[in-house]
Amino acid sequence: MLRTLLFVFLLTSAFSLCQAQESDYQLVAQTVNYYLEGGTNNDYETLKKAFHETATMKYITKDGYKEVNALEFFSGMDASKPKQDRKTRIANITISGHAANARLEIEYPTFTFIDFMNLLKIDGEWKVVNKIFYRKAD
Repeated sequence: MLRTLLFVFLLTSAFSLCQAQESDYQLVAQTVNYYLEGGTNNDYETLKKAFHETATMKYITKDGYKEVNALEFFSGMDASKPKQDRKTRIANITISGHAANARLEIEYPTFTFIDFMNLLKIDGEWKVVNKIFYRKAD
């Protein structure tokens, strides 16, 4: 009887853990999709749902290393402009407790951005706190 109860307890605990991880996976995917959809549609209001207000974006240009506030960088978006000609994909999501990382691919006709988004679960909500990226010529 004790073995059966222990087995049921372990099975229930494992199931609950899997459900929590799946839920967090879906929430992280939803957060990065705000970024992808907002960018594709030039919709700043949607895009900003993905980022914490102090999120940084770090990248390398031909002039060297750059670091900016992500929301300030994207604030000039204009939803009245045509939709971006690009394909987006979430390549990978990794979650460890309240920290997560997502690798995104944004393919334009002549180049592809590879974005690495670092997220934290802040007050129960997943937010991008840092983005780094690489622009790969096709």
